[in-house]
Amino acid sequence: METLTHGQVLARFGHALSDPTRARLLLALREAPGYPAELAELLGVSRQSLSNHLACLRGCGLVVAAPEGRRTRYELADPRLTHALTDLLGTVLAVDPAACDAADGEDCC
Repeated sequence: METLTHGQVLARFGHALSDPTRARLLLALREAPGYPAELAELLGVSRQSLSNHLACLRGCGLVVAAPEGRRTRYELADPRLTHALTDLLGTVLAVDPAACDAADGEDCC
């Protein structure tokens, strides 16, 4: 088990949220634990795609797998993630696309 700094934790969380499917998956798991087949159907993605996203989220330390017989249930790794996601959903952003243009030509958001 590796202990991460605050910056590393935020970077992993940001990476997880940077993909729309992973963000929707985290929001679904925020509501309740789920099983891959049901989560794939809920999100409208293939099981293979969902499996890849779950592996990423597990690797980031945000999701854990709990074996249940022949099935595996997935849930957020820490109950505080539920609160963090809820707080993020309540955030109001004032977006200025002109300010997001990076000097190297890449968009920041």
